[in-house]
Amino acid sequence: MTPALVIAVPKELASGEQRVATVPDVVRNLVKSGCEIRIEQNAGAGAFYQDSSFVTAGAKVITDKQALFDGAKVVLRVQPPTVADVDELAEGTIVIGFMNAANNLETVKKMRDRKITAFSLELVPRISRAQSMDALSSQATAGGYVAVILGAENCPKFLPMLTTAAGTIRPSTVLVLGAGIAGLMAIATAKRLGALVEAYDVRRAAGEQVRSLGAKFLELEINAEGQGGYARELTAEEKVKEQEMVSAAVARADIVITTAAIPGRRAPVLITKETVKTMQPGAVIIDMAAESGGNCEFTQAGKTIREHGVVIIGPQNLPARVPFHSSQMYAKNLQSFLSLLIDKNGALVPEFTDEILTASLLVHAGKVCHQPTRDLLEGSKP
Repeated sequence: MTPALVIAVPKELASGEQRVATVPDVVRNLVKSGCEIRIEQNAGAGAFYQDSSFVTAGAKVITDKQALFDGAKVVLRVQPPTVADVDELAEGTIVIGFMNAANNLETVKKMRDRKITAFSLELVPRISRAQSMDALSSQATAGGYVAVILGAENCPKFLPMLTTAAGTIRPSTVLVLGAGIAGLMAIATAKRLGALVEAYDVRRAAGEQVRSLGAKFLELEINAEGQGGYARELTAEEKVKEQEMVSAAVARADIVITTAAIPGRRAPVLITKETVKTMQPGAVIIDMAAESGGNCEFTQAGKTIREHGVVIIGPQNLPARVPFHSSQMYAKNLQSFLSLLIDKNGALVPEFTDEILTASLLVHAGKVCHQPTRDLLEGSKP
């Protein structure tokens, strides 16, 4: 009888990380398919998934790290592994999770040298067949929701219109810059809270989605649709026009949520220091691009600052603030991804020929398979 495929899930140790890479419902499905699931003790505690719930689902809860990885063929993670994490793995182990390769080149080198196979969920192609595996989108959904809650928490005003014996309270205005997955969730959440919502995106196609959520789409005669669902970079003249319109909208907003990011590059500046000066005292900026430089010139990643009476928040890892559901969605993404790696007999596929596996394969058999990461590694050599 063929031994069961062992899948290990370690506890996330990165600062502020509360998510876990699998949840009991997914464990139950993987066990039914013939896999042995090992969960490190308290791995789900930060997301309010207790060890007992994993045991009930059929997993084994392991207290010793060496025992966790002994014989494990697949390791599921949320955050990228560290160099020390890679040292704990046997040659040929498959690691699946966010890898953030450009900022973790030493880990990529270590995985290459140790002949670890790494699949990076950031590289999952945005095609219809891969939607259920799109962890970037699922976590961006969580981030967009939290951004609005964070904005409401720091805003000195009610968001909805209120009619009271003390008079009528006008609704607050929420401006969302960037109408991708995170932006659309932010728009929907702000509307549910009763705010007047405006949104802007350089992609014209986003206008229909924004309006379908009941928000006002700020029009600019620019079409910046790029490849893969992302926006292309604007020309110098387009940037001036965009800045004028955005600045006027920012000045009248009570809460501004910025989501604009270009994969692998510094986030574009949408709110200048001069624009912040024009904002109302008590206005709030939630800069979701803080970790890649920020959309506001004042933003400091991981900090809340006050400039000209405006509160500017540069949050990090927003999905970890709603870890229960973020973990649930992420675990389902991983379950779908594993369906490409595990055949109907519960064994690993011999070759990674599926286009989704090929696109997301970062390191394999002692080679860095992702060309941009390989180029960065070669450029980093002394």
